[in-house]
Amino acid sequence: MAPAASTAGAAVTALSVMALLSYLLLTKSRSRSPSYSSVKKNGSGVIAAIGNTPLIRINSLSQATGCEILGKAEFLNPGGSVKDRVAVKIIEEALESGALSPGGVVTEGSAGSTAISLATVTPAYGCKCHVVIPDDAAIEKSQILEALGATVERVRPVSITHKEHYVNIARRRALEADELASEHQKTSQDRDSLAYCKGGFFADQFENLANYRAHYEGTGPEIWEEVGGKLDAFVAAAGTGGTVAGVSRFLKEKDSSIKCFLIDPPGSGLFNKVTRGVMYTREEAEGRRLKNPFDTITEGIGINRLTENFKMAALDGAFRGSDIEAVEMSRYLLKNDGLFIGSSSAMNCVGAVKVAQAMGPGHTIVTILCDSGMRHLSKFHNAQYLAQYGLTPSATGLEFLGLDAVMNADKKVMNGIHSAEEKLEENKCIM
Repeated sequence: MAPAASTAGAAVTALSVMALLSYLLLTKSRSRSPSYSSVKKNGSGVIAAIGNTPLIRINSLSQATGCEILGKAEFLNPGGSVKDRVAVKIIEEALESGALSPGGVVTEGSAGSTAISLATVTPAYGCKCHVVIPDDAAIEKSQILEALGATVERVRPVSITHKEHYVNIARRRALEADELASEHQKTSQDRDSLAYCKGGFFADQFENLANYRAHYEGTGPEIWEEVGGKLDAFVAAAGTGGTVAGVSRFLKEKDSSIKCFLIDPPGSGLFNKVTRGVMYTREEAEGRRLKNPFDTITEGIGINRLTENFKMAALDGAFRGSDIEAVEMSRYLLKNDGLFIGSSSAMNCVGAVKVAQAMGPGHTIVTILCDSGMRHLSKFHNAQYLAQYGLTPSATGLEFLGLDAVMNADKKVMNGIHSAEEKLEENKCIM
């Protein structure tokens, strides 16, 4: 008799396969999905609205540092994040190569933003979306995905070397979809349903260089044009590495004097890789880790392996950022600029200030505002959640980055000017 654990595991696997089969074969509607050629040719609809986001001046940070700190407002994309660009590029390249057909299912393992972007754009290409997401991601991300019509699997977070890591599960789901579609084509007499059973494609955002190309061909050139070729530095965090790699490489090719930096959250090994050439000691090697290696509340950034996308980055250095700095930054920007941003955007802004401090006043620095705070309500913007980890924000200014002394000095100077003006007015009155 098989052990109970094995029986239970087999049952779960069977249920997963059955669920995927049902998903692939659902609906026999005769209405035709939009073809890829029509989407590509027309350049209209939701796809045409992605990209060309504004580069906005972050006034409070610019005034505090003496630099021009600019943020690429990627939260204004239709799917709400910078990952819209990646989703479109991955799908279009897959369709062009034949790796994906309209009617197929796109699978991905994602902490949220890429999954949401894929779920947003796949219908425009006549495709479906199946997402595997770690269960410690903000719950509203799963809710958004389900509302967008994606199939969602929530799994426990484990090391990438574990077969049950969400990325590895997503890869298997694509293979299962291919197998099921192939079997269905052999046995089914219902040709109409075959339009909705065209196999699977694993988006593979971490290793698929379409991710890098989306930013090398899109985000980077947009930034260059928006600053008029006058830029001193670019800084961003990395998860897959696609954004920081694509943008940094494009900007460096345009002007090699532009400095490009990484801002890395707690628990990530990329800071060590950039500054020391190694990501971890032999004892800390990813292959020896069985638990989730991250130690940060930020989502979608930080990693302990070198992805194909990150390998394309052209970086001059790296900075470390902390969770409390990201939390404080998000509250500071909301209060002073009306910017309601997510955790990765906040970390990027922390990076922008650190770069400004290192370079000094008078420089132009660009970063990425990846997404808004709307999909971070249950964690990053939840006071009770933050309190559990000792991350309750308390700063009144930018003292958490060591800028309070500078700002206070500026205030004293301004107060001195006002006092002198008032004294002069008094003297005029006496005269």
